[in-house]
Amino acid sequence: MSPTRRQFLSRSLQLSGGLAAVIYAGNTVAAPRRRSANDQLNIAAIGVGNKGKHNIDEIRGENWVAFCDVDTTFLNACNAQYPGATLYRDYRKLFDEIAGKLDAVVVSTADHTHAPATSIALSLGKHVYCEKPLTHTVAEARTIARLASGHKVATQMGIQIHAEPNYRRVVELIRSGAIGTVHEVYSWCNKGWSDGRFVEARLPANLDWDLWLGPSRQRPFCSDIHPANWRRFWEFGTGTFGDMACHIMDLPFWALDLQYPTSVSATGPEVHPDGAPAWCQATYEFPRADGDPLKFHWSDGGSHFDLVKQTLDHSGRSLADWGLGVLFVGDKGMLVADYGQSQLLPADRFAGFVPPAPSIPDSIGHWNEWLQACKTGSPTTCDFSYAGRLTETVLLGTVAYRSQQPVVWDPSTLIIPDNPLAQHLLTKEYRRGFEVVGLGRGD
Repeated sequence: MSPTRRQFLSRSLQLSGGLAAVIYAGNTVAAPRRRSANDQLNIAAIGVGNKGKHNIDEIRGENWVAFCDVDTTFLNACNAQYPGATLYRDYRKLFDEIAGKLDAVVVSTADHTHAPATSIALSLGKHVYCEKPLTHTVAEARTIARLASGHKVATQMGIQIHAEPNYRRVVELIRSGAIGTVHEVYSWCNKGWSDGRFVEARLPANLDWDLWLGPSRQRPFCSDIHPANWRRFWEFGTGTFGDMACHIMDLPFWALDLQYPTSVSATGPEVHPDGAPAWCQATYEFPRADGDPLKFHWSDGGSHFDLVKQTLDHSGRSLADWGLGVLFVGDKGMLVADYGQSQLLPADRFAGFVPPAPSIPDSIGHWNEWLQACKTGSPTTCDFSYAGRLTETVLLGTVAYRSQQPVVWDPSTLIIPDNPLAQHLLTKEYRRGFEVVGLGRGD
């Protein structure tokens, strides 16, 4: 018999002892059974407003068993559309009561509750779809990836653009050597989630604020957080960096088959303890076989590196005006891309260029990849192994910014020897009852 959520969490917390102690009980939960692609999955959604509702609408033809949300406004809207589903305010109660009925779980909550909810689902052998960034801390990302691997379940992180044709064609161009060896990458976004400040306000009747806080420290209800602006706060999100970089950095991560960076430095406005900055710039180094590291840059909030500002696209417009994008710099030229287009630069150098024939098959659809994987064991393109590395890289940039020192680390141990504040920011404390399975309360 599979362990209950409470039994598994209790045992894991007794055994876990820090960042490296990841307990994933691979022999206690049987791998999910294979099924016909036509069989319906029994799915629960945790977080059903905004992006959660979008995910529910995209997952068609399956059996929605339960919905969970701390806000009754969103919960009641789902109940009207799916009256047969059971409603919950607390995801822990959902797992305690109906885990045995579930095949899969969709997690679309605020970032700070991704890992606590996802880790329970994985520990109980459930397939999981989780929104980006996969987790709120680097340590959580490593733990979630190991849990998913140990239980051999189907996983997918919500970076929907990965399934679109444009990203596939860009990956093919880079891997074909169209611009030669890539030695530098710039990625950017003009968006700005910033300046979160805690201002006490009157609690609305539709919201269970204590459950919304979840693993975070208790505090009075504050305005301008739920439901739309929590990304501005370190306690719940990671600013523009954490919100958008998983989408944009995904393209070079995929094209260049990146693993873990060895260092990152970051700069921006003066660090505020509560809120993310209006802009940030970061530079990573990834090791390469030739010994010369790949330089990988990120910028947001409209404050971009000179090459992004000075490089012009085919129409003569600065790349900084694209809004978001990726610029690959190779020894034979450059390639710039966003979600839906790409250009080889400079244009005259590539006149008459014939792209390689498509070699990466088209996706059956971002959500359909996951559903098919749940049923048949087929792969997904953004599973938690890949998504974990990408999320760690993104979050390590926010760690470097918040610590205001370069981060040079050993990714095999998650140890940063010369930056104690950065080491501290790799994890966090959890309120009792909202821990991450296999990680404990944090160091």
